Amino acid sequence: MNEQSRSAGRIRGTGSRRRKPSRGRRVKRVALWGAAALVVVGGSGLGYAYYTLNGNLKGVDIDAALGTGRPADVDDGSEDILVLGSDSRSGANAAYGADEGSARADTAMIVHVNEGHTSASVVSVPRDTLVDRPACTSDTTGEEVGAGHQTMFNSAYQVGGPACAVKTVESMSGIRMDHYVEVDFTGFKKLVDELGGVDITTSQAIDDPDSHLSLKPGTHTLSGEQSLGLVRTRHSVGDGSDLGRIQLQQAFVKALMDQARSVGVFSNPKTLFGLADTATKAVTTDSELASVKRLTGFADGLKGLGSKNVDMITLPVEYDPQDPNRVLPQEKADRQVWAALKQDKPVPASATEQSAGDKGDAGKVVR
Repeated sequence: MNEQSRSAGRIRGTGSRRRKPSRGRRVKRVALWGAAALVVVGGSGLGYAYYTLNGNLKGVDIDAALGTGRPADVDDGSEDILVLGSDSRSGANAAYGADEGSARADTAMIVHVNEGHTSASVVSVPRDTLVDRPACTSDTTGEEVGAGHQTMFNSAYQVGGPACAVKTVESMSGIRMDHYVEVDFTGFKKLVDELGGVDITTSQAIDDPDSHLSLKPGTHTLSGEQSLGLVRTRHSVGDGSDLGRIQLQQAFVKALMDQARSVGVFSNPKTLFGLADTATKAVTTDSELASVKRLTGFADGLKGLGSKNVDMITLPVEYDPQDPNRVLPQEKADRQVWAALKQDKPVPASATEQSAGDKGDAGKVVR
């Protein structure tokens, strides 16, 4: 991958945020956002279920990995979460391509939940965005990886794992990530299947041999495999760009949220446990969330959010004139986005007016 010299502005956060302790003894809902995802599910307080689910969870100690050189916490009740969909081809994911020994962040969403937890703003970061990646420590070798100037955003996860991805987002935004949630291809599929599929309506046919998805116009209940195909679809919808695919992913996330809220799992303990078991196996979180008790308290704070309360945008970008397969951050517009999140306000429409993202018809294909 070529690295090209360009300047990039950064914003530093101010203030201090103190994390509130999680509460709640029941698994009420675990939330998967996105083509990468944060799923909300219900659970039970039975001892067997608690210990089984607790043993499923995998945590990454982001705080220990990054130390003190991070944006300050801001104690205003809001929360910022980095949600990644990994494109790992290892293990059960080998069906989606050869395992090259590393993975990248195929989907990245920065989720800002407002102070009252009544609404959220989601900023999708295109994986091909050229950014200044800070120096990181490899999560596999423990060796230092030098900073990269104008490298693809998704390379941060590849060279340094979750901590490097978080560090890169914090460097870009000046906002400290309170939490981290990751899901891979197989986990994503299993979550959708455990929900009984996700209902969507397509306004046109989708036929993408690359993602192995073929749908006629109309209403469909997508299986996990079909859902994965949809969020990976690129060339058969809109202009075939990654920016168009992000619009598809955002539409699917909203459908997934609605599906999770509508499934009547609470009246069926067996179904409830199966969903919670699948969800806790599917996700990797920061170590603070990697227990049923803490995840329960976190999820309980999100239970009032529905798709109508979530505003989704793509980070303002423009196509790189030297390489149409890459995009560059629109620095002034990006500062508007980060400032809105810091101030716990909605992202202003003016921030995305000149962006190449959130354009085209891809977002209208699925609802």
